[in-house]
Amino acid sequence: MSPPLISRISRPSSAPDARRRRSARGGGGTLARCRIWYGVVSLRSDGMADPISQFATRIAYGARQLPRVAWYIGHGMVMRRLSRTVRARAGQGPPPQARVKVPDRRRLYADMAVLFQRDLANVEAGIYPLPADHDGTLPVVLNRSRLFFEDLPDVHRRRERRDVRQVLTEDTRGKRPNYYLQNFHFQSGGWLTPESAQRYDTQVEVLLNGSANATRRQALLPLHEVFARRDQRRLKLLDVGCGTGRFLDSFKQAWPRLPALGIDLSEAYLGEAKQHLKQWCWIDLLVGNAEALPVKSESQDAVTNIFMLHELPPKVRRVVFREFARVLKRGGRLVVVDSLQLGDAPDYDGMLELFPRSYHEPYYTSYLKEDFRDIAAACGLAHLRDVNAFVSKVMVFAKR
Repeated sequence: MSPPLISRISRPSSAPDARRRRSARGGGGTLARCRIWYGVVSLRSDGMADPISQFATRIAYGARQLPRVAWYIGHGMVMRRLSRTVRARAGQGPPPQARVKVPDRRRLYADMAVLFQRDLANVEAGIYPLPADHDGTLPVVLNRSRLFFEDLPDVHRRRERRDVRQVLTEDTRGKRPNYYLQNFHFQSGGWLTPESAQRYDTQVEVLLNGSANATRRQALLPLHEVFARRDQRRLKLLDVGCGTGRFLDSFKQAWPRLPALGIDLSEAYLGEAKQHLKQWCWIDLLVGNAEALPVKSESQDAVTNIFMLHELPPKVRRVVFREFARVLKRGGRLVVVDSLQLGDAPDYDGMLELFPRSYHEPYYTSYLKEDFRDIAAACGLAHLRDVNAFVSKVMVFAKR
């Protein structure tokens, strides 16, 4: 096992704009007085939601989310058509089929709608503000789309040849754990290159039909339960496996003055996160290994982990959970967002079975059967609840 890497990426120094400064005055991360522009529904004197405010919030939410969903669903349609064309030209048969029935598109879109309805309900309840996905300018979005499509031929070749060790070289060997040095998702560069970091968010949004950010935001509700009505400046959050910083961006929109630390093994992905998070203060990014977190024991009020556990070997998951427990304060929360597991939504079991065959996910099958309640209990973490979120779920634990 390689030693943990610890190198600081400087904290973004630009101050939040006036709107975020106003939002930070309340210690709990929500506005003391509701504003339509902030996506929180104002209340009438009788405690009922103001219909005009509610209507405006819903229109604003739909105007932001629907184009994103259409954009990424369109990418998925083009990707599947290209895949069928390439396979037909090569004389290859159809892709692998699940042994059990998988949900059709109508079911997928219906369950996506439930996720977005929950996301909007959280906004209307004041859990977090009307989300800004910060996808970038049109040239930036188009460039990421170009990078995504340009990599598809190489992804296809790796999938057919099962070539997954492109990133394991003499230069990288020993600098990261061996399980990490693979071409996850068959993408070029694995998790190590700037180009991979730039295409990653597009790839995940295409995979989840434009719902990846909404899925990540479901971690904010259990955080609200422990952060509300507390001085956010005196709290600390650690996001392990922060990647390109998408969750931290959503987190900062809700709690702009709460000190947050993001840790990831990829310098390239943290470089992308630094650019994505440059508008925020009170945030640091570190290169580090989740198996040996460079954080003091019992120093964090909450730990989050998004879309990482399914990419770890079973033994490493247990080590990482012990680290989660070590750095949490007593009473602190661990919030994990990751894939559904077998039995969480039985109609999806066939699709979960197919996923590691279509994407290089060598530890996904073991993840599907993992008992995280037992793993957590062995570390002194009490399981509070699981909540499904489309093809993902939110797992919430508390340190005893």
